[in-house]
Amino acid sequence: MSKSHIPRPTERAAIRAAAQSARPLPPVPALMAALLVANDRRDREGVCLAAHRAVRAATR
Repeated sequence: MSKSHIPRPTERAAIRAAAQSARPLPPVPALMAALLVANDRRDREGVCLAAHRAVRAATR
């Protein structure tokens, strides 16, 4: 029984490919509104996600 080699991308290659793909982002005001809602609900993960997406959208 022979084992066939299945080529898999390395983690770096996968991250590089994902970073180069275009991902449309919502407008900054919508992301800031989501940030405020997450903050009001004390959702730390939501705050972090909304803040990072707002910064990424603002720098493009």
